[in-house]
Amino acid sequence: MHPTPTVPARTSRTARRAAGTALALLGLLAPLTVAQTGPAAADAAAAADDTAVSGTAEDAASRFTLAVLPDTQFYSRYSGDQFVPRYGSDPYQVQTEWLADVQDELRIPFTTHLGDVVDRAGVENEWRVADTAMSTLEAASLPYSILPGNHDVRNSDDRLTDEDYDLDAEPYLDWFGPERAVRNETYGGSDPTGLSQYHVFEAEGQQFLVLAMTWRASDTTIAWANEVIDRHPTLPVILTTHSLIDVDTDGTTAKDTEYGLTLWDELIAPNDQIFLTFNGHFHGAARQTRLNDAGHEVTQILIDYQMAYDGGNGYLGLLEFDLTNDRISMQTASPWVTWKPQDSLTAYDQPFLEGPNQQFTIDIDFSDRFGGFAPEFGPGTPDEPSLTQRARDLLLDGFTGPDPVTTQPPASTGDYPRVDGTLAHWRFGTLDGVLPENAVVPDVAGDNDMHRVPISESGSPTAHVEDVTVTHDQVHPLSSDGAAVCFADSDKTAQRLSYLATDADAPVNDVDLADGYTIETFLKIDGGFTEDTNAWMKALVRSGNRSRLPGMPWSRWDYTASPVALGLSNLKEFQWTEVPVETTKGDRTAWSGEIILDRWVHVALVNDPADSTTTMYVDGAPVLRNAGDTLGHSIEQDMPWLIGTDWVDDHATNGWHGCVGETRVIDHPTGPEEWLTGRADLGGLAVDLSDGDRVRHLREVTGTGVPGATVDVTIEPTRPTWPWAGHRDDRDHRDRDHRPWPPENRRITTVVDDDGTWSARVHPQLRKGEHTLRATQSLGDRESAPVEATFTVTRRPGHRG
Repeated sequence: MHPTPTVPARTSRTARRAAGTALALLGLLAPLTVAQTGPAAADAAAAADDTAVSGTAEDAASRFTLAVLPDTQFYSRYSGDQFVPRYGSDPYQVQTEWLADVQDELRIPFTTHLGDVVDRAGVENEWRVADTAMSTLEAASLPYSILPGNHDVRNSDDRLTDEDYDLDAEPYLDWFGPERAVRNETYGGSDPTGLSQYHVFEAEGQQFLVLAMTWRASDTTIAWANEVIDRHPTLPVILTTHSLIDVDTDGTTAKDTEYGLTLWDELIAPNDQIFLTFNGHFHGAARQTRLNDAGHEVTQILIDYQMAYDGGNGYLGLLEFDLTNDRISMQTASPWVTWKPQDSLTAYDQPFLEGPNQQFTIDIDFSDRFGGFAPEFGPGTPDEPSLTQRARDLLLDGFTGPDPVTTQPPASTGDYPRVDGTLAHWRFGTLDGVLPENAVVPDVAGDNDMHRVPISESGSPTAHVEDVTVTHDQVHPLSSDGAAVCFADSDKTAQRLSYLATDADAPVNDVDLADGYTIETFLKIDGGFTEDTNAWMKALVRSGNRSRLPGMPWSRWDYTASPVALGLSNLKEFQWTEVPVETTKGDRTAWSGEIILDRWVHVALVNDPADSTTTMYVDGAPVLRNAGDTLGHSIEQDMPWLIGTDWVDDHATNGWHGCVGETRVIDHPTGPEEWLTGRADLGGLAVDLSDGDRVRHLREVTGTGVPGATVDVTIEPTRPTWPWAGHRDDRDHRDRDHRPWPPENRRITTVVDDDGTWSARVHPQLRKGEHTLRATQSLGDRESAPVEATFTVTRRPGHRG
């Protein structure tokens, strides 16, 4: 299968202009608010929630800020070929430059790095990027600790410990070993391997010990850490390491790990001095509080944004220690976002993240918590206003973010943007329950229906009819189809799979998309995914065999696979792989970050001929690693599109373990406003007065609109000609009815049919004279601007002429 590519292409023009949707990105980004982006950011920051502290002089206290740098691996890896060409710098360098610049204003005595300094330990240039960034702190005399993550060692097998490495061959030690650590005045020493270190820093008249421990510490290293604590019996201890606690599939709840529990039992719980831990490695943000052997609280914090937009988008942790008021305030901030060129900003560029584990306050009675080992511990001079607020002020000064992008759930099954050039749009909403063999999944845009391939033809001897179902429960909230097809118990080791396919004569099979394309779908990975049974499974495939494509160069990976496929790697990354129209260029691939299990995401793949790039968007955000020098697809004629399986060596394999929602293919690149996560354009309402603006009797109004929309039609007389005030007929008529004719208004409500047409019967007949018709269409609480038409009725009601 495809390894992670080493030279990703630059992001396409479409990616740079797309604002994305306001979805939470893989659970890592909080919903957008005016306080985070937009012109009023500075004003809104002052009114932040109760986690922010007032900056008035009356609130002065003894305070300092601890800075935390989570995984920087993608900053190091993509500095030269992504970040610098696109922006002029990289997030890692901007982070350290900002910390160096504000260290005095924020009273930062120390910075911690949580590991995964680089992405590929064997690539020297990545170490050079990291070296440059950390040298910035050294030049500014801002002490820091650093430690190796699994990407910083040559063999990241988690069954190995630091004692199992060939230390002479570890690049980490060449770049960040003890010989470099001594540049920090806080450095106290390293363990025998040199991969772990400790520091003692001073703030507000008190000292704190930081233990920076390697990716997988041996018993010897854990014993060393215990000895370090024993040699400093009165110091509060902050433990940093790469892997400790994890985050559950809900994206917020912390969960323990086997290795983390080992550290808890052998190091953290027995040492009352350890009151705070930090780790990265697991993607997202989480925290938990546990009681140690002394019955005291230990707060454990996970922070890692490498799989978010822009490889982490420069987010770091800023922890304000308020020794006077007994609290620690955490905020997640990005100096990179506020540094970026204005024209590069998207809706994901938020200076602050304000989710439950991204901005919070820890109440801690320092004197009580540390009283057992540091009875003299106390605050310094209360002369600092809120450093949390000061950090916000510094970052937001002069920053104008993009306008927030909002989304709303669909109001009907037709509440999605119709796009000219749609080649196929497969929807499941008309189906439910077990999907029988040969059942048809309609293409609502053309003649490319799919069907469930019978088990006898699927090549899977272990599949069951019940393996494929259509569900209407808990589907993606922005899919107006409200349904999805789910593939259960797919297992490549047991050859169990099921799938859908277009017919061999479907027109979409033979489209090469040489003018670019947009392919989008909704995907969910089953929570039972394992690497052994489901790695490299595929959700959407243009089947065929690459080796038979004229001019296709040989490759070690997937030489006999399909020309085009979207699936999931062994590392739970989305992989889009395609052979472009120019077959001789070979495979082109885009990669996401790690995808959280059991959670719906929207995936859009946009091929832009303007710069020959294919950009993958996950929940609206462009991924960092995209495909370049690619246009359209090379295809085998008459080979079907598939949902639910891969196609390699001319047979189905690696079935999708999870669900697939509505899926659409468009013959040109589009942006977020036209994707299925957007809402229908209500401005396309049309009214048809087929008889022109003069009619004898208006019995029906027709038109076109958005399927499922409610159309309100109001008809008002503007200049009646009968009865006529002062006319003899009028006087006679009043005498007959014993009353004058009042003004007459008509209001008619109807619904647009599935084919986009609507009609409304006008009854009773309108009076003779000029009338104004106003029509609007609405979906939920959204309503179009009115469409108006003026017409004249030339016959009075009941007249038979």
